[in-house]
Amino acid sequence: MKRTSILTTLILAFAFIAANPFAAAQDHDIKESQHEQSDQQSDPGGAIDAEESEFDPSEYILDHIADSHEWHLYTNKHGDHVSIYLPVILYSQNSRLNIFSSKHLAHSNAYKGFMIMQEGERKGRIVEVDEEGVINEEKLPFDLSITKNVAAMIVVAIIILWLFISLAASYRRTGISEPKGMQGFLEPVIVFIRDDIALPNIGDSKYERYMPYLLTVFFFILVNNLMGLVPVIPGGANVTGNIAVTFTLAFMTMVITNFSGGKGYWKHIINTPGVPWWLKFPVPLMPVVEFIGVIAKPFALMIRLFANITAGHIIVLSLVSLIFIFKSVAIAPVSIVFVLFLDCLEILVAFLQAYVFTLLSALFIGLAVQEHH
Repeated sequence: MKRTSILTTLILAFAFIAANPFAAAQDHDIKESQHEQSDQQSDPGGAIDAEESEFDPSEYILDHIADSHEWHLYTNKHGDHVSIYLPVILYSQNSRLNIFSSKHLAHSNAYKGFMIMQEGERKGRIVEVDEEGVINEEKLPFDLSITKNVAAMIVVAIIILWLFISLAASYRRTGISEPKGMQGFLEPVIVFIRDDIALPNIGDSKYERYMPYLLTVFFFILVNNLMGLVPVIPGGANVTGNIAVTFTLAFMTMVITNFSGGKGYWKHIINTPGVPWWLKFPVPLMPVVEFIGVIAKPFALMIRLFANITAGHIIVLSLVSLIFIFKSVAIAPVSIVFVLFLDCLEILVAFLQAYVFTLLSALFIGLAVQEHH
């Protein structure tokens, strides 16, 4: 359990760093369009009122699935967004370390020589500007900001650490006994991952070495999936629907798989047995195909988790949007029934995607460590 807790912290650290560069770009356009609409509504010259403005379902959906530098709580009766502004942490070669609230960068404002890029290839990224407003596009600040997804992962990390530390303390206190409470829920899951995932795919002699990683990645994905279905803070963040996070998890699987591979694993890649020599020399066709497979397997892990979770959120939000699109009381009950049904289905998907990712990770590791005859 102690090794699992340490491994959880390491994986989350990589995930935080990978997720940050994507955060501003995903949410910037959405927030800008919201502020522009708000300015138009407050225009005394006769702009469209909030009640008469057209509902944009794409903006509504993207606003909920995208990352952000603030955690939206609710919208008051005046149409203003009430949010928790998260800390911006930037390291610049000129001004060194800068820590301030993301509230200062709202509405495209510049603060301490930083602002959000409005156009170009780096649109949505935080960049440095000089006193004249000229943007330094060559040297971007190193961004370690705490975005909504990062804050959600911190909460999930605390929950997982608390669960495993409490479970370990319970075993030290009572020993091997009938599981009760949280122990009664976690123990069957851990035994299932050991007996039905790790043992069949990795083998009796080597599975224990990889159990901490498999347990960590399973509970990390599962808890994030479930928290993403909770509409109130600290839930509602689309963590596993962020491709940077799924990329980091898949990359960890790829690293563990390839560093665990023995001579037989690499021999099969470089000099595939049973293949005609002209497919290996002088043109190394088969080695190239095998190396593509090394990358393709974790890539499939990344896309599968990202696509399934994101698609689920989009479908649920699309059904909610029907109420505002048709502006009919009759459509509301139908939409709500379908949303509740899909939320129940999403709970099943949350467990299923955690299981599939863990199963395939164990399978890839098992193929690398197995003895080749």
